[in-house]
Amino acid sequence: MSNFESVPAVLLLEDGTVFHGKSAGKIGTTTGEICFNTGMTGYQEIFTDPSYFGQLLVATNAHIGNYGTKDFDVESSNIKIRGLICKNFTNEFSRKMADASIQDYLIKEGLVAIFDVDTRAIVRHIRDKGAMNAIISSATTDLEALKAELTKVPSMKGLELASVVSTKEAYCIGDPHAEYKVAVLDFGVKQNILQCFKSADCYLKVFPAKTSYEELKAWEPDGYFLSNGPGDPEPMTYAVDLAKQILNDNQPLFGICLGHQILGLAAGLPTYKMHNGHRGINHPVKNIITGKCEITSQNHGFGVDPVAIRNSDRVEITHINLNDDTIEGIRIKEHKAFSVQYHPEASPGPHDSRYLFQDFIQLMEEARQPSYSTT
Repeated sequence: MSNFESVPAVLLLEDGTVFHGKSAGKIGTTTGEICFNTGMTGYQEIFTDPSYFGQLLVATNAHIGNYGTKDFDVESSNIKIRGLICKNFTNEFSRKMADASIQDYLIKEGLVAIFDVDTRAIVRHIRDKGAMNAIISSATTDLEALKAELTKVPSMKGLELASVVSTKEAYCIGDPHAEYKVAVLDFGVKQNILQCFKSADCYLKVFPAKTSYEELKAWEPDGYFLSNGPGDPEPMTYAVDLAKQILNDNQPLFGICLGHQILGLAAGLPTYKMHNGHRGINHPVKNIITGKCEITSQNHGFGVDPVAIRNSDRVEITHINLNDDTIEGIRIKEHKAFSVQYHPEASPGPHDSRYLFQDFIQLMEEARQPSYSTT
């Protein structure tokens, strides 16, 4: 199956459940919150999605690596997952456009991985017991030593990670003469979100997560964007305060995933940690406004409290998840602000939801009109 040497590896979950397999990638030990993604393709984009920072990824697709890796197929500058768990690690690839095998890619990126484990059993366990911390090791199979190491890993609940993965310096993307200027708050933004804005005739300035509203406003954007990202939204008081300021100024505001949760908090809605989250490219979502269903790409472990939303006189529900009725989209009444919990850029994935970028363009266009009214 593969042309690299493998050694025994072990996966130990926080509740003591153990899976034995073989090593891939770097020989070593890694920890994080275990989660699973149900996508059938796009493993490289998943590996490099900053929203996965701090997590061990279980790939439910049976074959990982069969089309190799390509430098272009990334969502950020490097791999963001903390570890990989898969059934078949297919190092040989047939994709002519590929730049490298998956093993060479993981070695280059320094990622620890385990394969030849029962991923169905792992996913069923997480589905029933909920997300939890775990440890992968190919450096040692001493379970007592690994248990001791695992106790040092903090819970994802209460963990602020957006500022860790955010850009350290502001930078611009696109044509300075584009029709619209969008200030992007980088909480872990995916590159294909930026490309969707750029394709919609937007000039972007991407700011570090903890940038002040005064600095954003000084750039004189037509609208503001709250990006996706990792970790718990509740400790991100700096981002919630910023969103409140944008709302108070009634400026066009769009949020995706973590940005959706930040907007919810700014509107007075609590967030919560989900049992095991939504991660995949096949989640059905209903647009309440149009009545149409969209197949969506998702990656989140937190959500905005649905009871609080339904009891709010300030927030309108725009999208719901047809699998579990969780809230997937909101609009702030009497404001130029909306957000979705899923990923409309969907790369890879279905492009059913890319109209949302045009909705934001329309909102910025309307805000330019002197007669614009929110009533």
